[in-house]
Amino acid sequence: MLTIKRVPTVVSNYQEDAAAAEPLGCGRNCLGHCCLPVSKLPLYAFPNVPKPIKICPKEDRSSDFFLNTLLLGQWEDRMSRGLFRYDVTACETKVIPGKLGFIAQLNEGRHLKKRPTEFRVDRVLQPFDSSKFNFTKVGQEEVLFRFEAGGGNLPHYYDHAPVNQNSPPSVVAINVSPIEYGHVLLIPRVLECLPQRIDPDSFLLALHMAEEAGSPYFRLGYNSLGAFATINHLHFQAYFMSTQFPVEKAPTGMVTVTEGGVKVSRLLEYPVRGLVYECGNTLKELSDLVSSVCIWFQENNIPYNVLISDMGKKIFVFPQCYAEKQALGEVSQELLDTQVNPAVWEISGHMVLKRKKDYEEASEAYAWRLLAEVSLSADRFNEVEENLFEATGTVKPEQMHKEGERLKESAFADAIAEGCVVLQ
Repeated sequence: MLTIKRVPTVVSNYQEDAAAAEPLGCGRNCLGHCCLPVSKLPLYAFPNVPKPIKICPKEDRSSDFFLNTLLLGQWEDRMSRGLFRYDVTACETKVIPGKLGFIAQLNEGRHLKKRPTEFRVDRVLQPFDSSKFNFTKVGQEEVLFRFEAGGGNLPHYYDHAPVNQNSPPSVVAINVSPIEYGHVLLIPRVLECLPQRIDPDSFLLALHMAEEAGSPYFRLGYNSLGAFATINHLHFQAYFMSTQFPVEKAPTGMVTVTEGGVKVSRLLEYPVRGLVYECGNTLKELSDLVSSVCIWFQENNIPYNVLISDMGKKIFVFPQCYAEKQALGEVSQELLDTQVNPAVWEISGHMVLKRKKDYEEASEAYAWRLLAEVSLSADRFNEVEENLFEATGTVKPEQMHKEGERLKESAFADAIAEGCVVLQ
């Protein structure tokens, strides 16, 4: 008897290999332990050798590739695929007339389409909860590339790189609810499922990303829990905006220069009180000091925001209390009705407004009034600063007292002269 042996129809040279291969991951192609270790995402490996911070860096081809070709190019690719929840490039934006030039953006859809907050806002440190949304649940189509330390003095790029089991992968992914062009997330050691808390290694990674971008218009930001982080899984945000932020224009008053060469200053003539850390002998020395500041805030349950500016050479740190005031009923209904949650970008002067009325009526006085509610009072800030400096060994107590007296009232002198609303 004649019989016919049935075999699969092959329509591709790769089909037989795919059929014979064992299935990889859970099938969802996510960033979890099931899929990421067997993935081959693109990898950008930055040089991980100590080197002096460049004060006036020359044009760098690797920076142009990293920012324009890789990061922004891949971000635009994801936009063309329809992976964002709305088109942020269509949002109206303007510079508000005034001394600092606050930037206003009308983004009416973001508060309706972004992921909701799923944790308490009165605790800066909270354990990671795998049942809540976290970045291991993100599909790999949202990932642009891995960003990790390499070897040698030059960066390297690999189109398809296997995951090193001894080196937890860090990834750069799109923010599907963007507030500006090129809005991405840096997720350090994603498989370790770290809660939203800064540690020295993750903060140094963020500074390396700013350095590799090589542009003063590409900035990274961090929001702690209680300071409007919406996901309790360690991440930084970043985006490209080709204008100077208002906080970058504000004057500063120097407090000291550390043994590591880091210049420590107070922010002056700005509605939110904050500290500024600049330069240092190496990027790591700057990172170590600022990460110790962030850790102190975390351990003392003080919500805070961080802006990484000037290609990683200048860092603004803002302790804040807006959520606390909201809970105590101390924020006016007028401000609450705007539904603006002042996180790092708003504090830095990029006001993301959700109502057309607020956008059309936006003024510098409004920006000051909103951000003044974010800031610690003068007395509370001075107390926090004194304890912080002592704990981190930044300034000796007697020097701190002297500098504090000298600068105590000067921070808001010009604002009072301008008639802006300031803290009491």
